[in-house]
Amino acid sequence: MPHLAALAPRGKPEHDGFPFSVPAIATLPRIELSSPVTFFVGENGSGKSTLLEAIAVAANLPAVGSDAVSSDVTLADQRKLAKHLKLSWHARTPRGFFLRAEDFFGFAKRLSQMRSEFQQRLTEIDDEYQDRSAYAKGLAQMPARTSLAEMERRYGVDLDANSHGQSFLKLFQSRLVPGGLYLLDEPEAPLSPQSQLAMLTMVAEMVDRNSQFIIATHSPILLAYPGATIYSFDQTPVAAVPYSELEHVNLTREFLNEPGRYLRHLIGKQRGDD
Repeated sequence: MPHLAALAPRGKPEHDGFPFSVPAIATLPRIELSSPVTFFVGENGSGKSTLLEAIAVAANLPAVGSDAVSSDVTLADQRKLAKHLKLSWHARTPRGFFLRAEDFFGFAKRLSQMRSEFQQRLTEIDDEYQDRSAYAKGLAQMPARTSLAEMERRYGVDLDANSHGQSFLKLFQSRLVPGGLYLLDEPEAPLSPQSQLAMLTMVAEMVDRNSQFIIATHSPILLAYPGATIYSFDQTPVAAVPYSELEHVNLTREFLNEPGRYLRHLIGKQRGDD
């Protein structure tokens, strides 16, 4: 059973500016979250990521790779929206996280910097303790060695040594625990199609262990997760739409079936030949 059962607007907004001016937010209905996996889909600017971020704030989920949702300056408007959301829970869980794809790159950079700092400290202790016993040197190095070993256990020897997609999957998998609530904003950004399939496998494994996912995405691959509920933000009010009726899915299918037809039209139009 999903941890977060539903969300709905409550009260009157303090102002009618962003994010309340976004049509999907202004007309937001009660959204049922009865499936273990729920997707928000829509064009850029449709409000899907804004609502997901506001849910993260309202649920006070820890953020991966960015400041806490309660203090992140990029979420100031989302905190306004969070005040006007009523979350209904089956059972509130202390586990889970909120992850935006763009935050991953900064997080990986910070991990790499921390790893270098631990290694530098070990080198400094080698120099400082060259005339001391091995026992004394070992004690001095223990904090840095322990921190470095724990980092490598969770994230591998070096995230930077992998592709963005491999690093993202490694980070994602390292943070998953059973019984969690996971909010993901466009996680497909660094992932190849094959890596997206690998991510679906991880999601399925965690769903089997009582986890819940709410994902904002453009990816027809992720959207195909069996049994997921898909809410479209390309219509007002927001409503559940079958996978087979999604514009993202149908446009992708049509393009892959006849790419030449689309490209001739688009390129010809760009050149003024159409």
